[in-house]
Amino acid sequence: MMYLSTRFALRCAAALAAAALVPASAGLHAQEAPAQKAPAKADTVKGLPIDGIAAIVGDKVVLVSEVLSGVNQARARGAPVTNAKELAKLEADVLQQLVDVELLVQKAELEKVEVSDLEIQNQVDDTERKARSNFKSELEFRTALREAGFGSIDEWRKMQADEARRVKLQQGIMQKLQRDGKVTAVNVSESEITEAYEAFKDKLPRKEARVGMRQIVVATRPSEAAKAKARAKIDSIHAELVKHPEDFENIAKRESMDPSNRELGGDLGWNRRGRMVPEFDRMMFALNPGVISPVVETSFGFHIIRVDRVQPAEVKARHILIRPSVDSTDEARTRLLADSIAKIWQGGGSYDSLSVKFHDDAGGEDKSIPEYPRNELPEAYRNALEGAKLNQIVGPFPIPDPGAGVNKFVVAQVTFLDEAGEFTYAEYRDRIRDQLAEERKMRRLIDSLKKQTYVSVRYNPMAQVITP
Repeated sequence: MMYLSTRFALRCAAALAAAALVPASAGLHAQEAPAQKAPAKADTVKGLPIDGIAAIVGDKVVLVSEVLSGVNQARARGAPVTNAKELAKLEADVLQQLVDVELLVQKAELEKVEVSDLEIQNQVDDTERKARSNFKSELEFRTALREAGFGSIDEWRKMQADEARRVKLQQGIMQKLQRDGKVTAVNVSESEITEAYEAFKDKLPRKEARVGMRQIVVATRPSEAAKAKARAKIDSIHAELVKHPEDFENIAKRESMDPSNRELGGDLGWNRRGRMVPEFDRMMFALNPGVISPVVETSFGFHIIRVDRVQPAEVKARHILIRPSVDSTDEARTRLLADSIAKIWQGGGSYDSLSVKFHDDAGGEDKSIPEYPRNELPEAYRNALEGAKLNQIVGPFPIPDPGAGVNKFVVAQVTFLDEAGEFTYAEYRDRIRDQLAEERKMRRLIDSLKKQTYVSVRYNPMAQVITP
């Protein structure tokens, strides 16, 4: 099986990369453990590939092919190699890490660290989903697997599971040894932090622009005439249910305006107290199983509820929803209301009072967003906040309300601004310190494990030969 091809490695990097031996929170000094163990190009005898022993750790062998495979992946992920010396240094680093990882895994097995099979399976499933998302079709994905040397998806998944288990064992043994007090803290001086920052500041990721805000989201509400029409509709449905309560599911499929569960006969599944809006929640937990509720009005519209089953602290229920219709006239009226809210707020009005009275709590919009990456904001927010200053009140601007089929309107105040650019020493200082301390703590542990375990390194990258 050939080592991972560059094309496949590049396109699956996010899905296939193994966890770092040391958490790279600061991006300094950490090395990634190679995820693949497929043989690379090796020496040949009569045209057949052979492998060699790079190191022996306890009773386990690290193969030269594993080192070369790790190097290949590191280069595919962007590790700079411009000459033979840099290549040899990368090989030595990968070999060192493979030895370190094996020491940790063996210690975890000795300490009987447990890893959940279900957790591993879920992680592999997630890895496969991410890997597949990088390809346009199933055929393209399978072709890339074959080019990478895998005979089947099952073979690739087994490799992923093995590597995920090894990573979990490393994490587990560190946690256990820390709980047992066998991994001691390491002090890092200010000069060491400064030295690390200066050495790696050009390689640190750029700081993304972030913005924070507090907002009032004003939902478009129906007119009284629309509410009266919807009420008449729900009353007629209720009368039908009183006569034929056994038809609840069919009537829900026919009449309910809740698209998330209409085809399920209004089934809401199991819910604990407090998950629904208060009016709905109170009625749902007051009903006995099989009883049809009276009409309940919430910000979503009018509901009829039936509880199917009850168990401690939660109930399984169904509902039928009838929404009053809203149209462009209602939307225009809401825009005028949002305008008046913005003017009151800009004129010194109390945000707390305005938000309590007008914010759409039922719509799921947060009142406060302390800070958020600007480029991840929805387009409407990005456009509205473009060029806004700290403490400036912007809006109203529209955002879609999919459930109602119209817009609702946002009035927001900028509470935090941080432009994109380079991280300063002060911004990165604590992360660098923690990273250095974590690495030294790990290094001290691994050095102690080496004293307890037979380790023989037999591969010399500079000479590209296996020593006797």
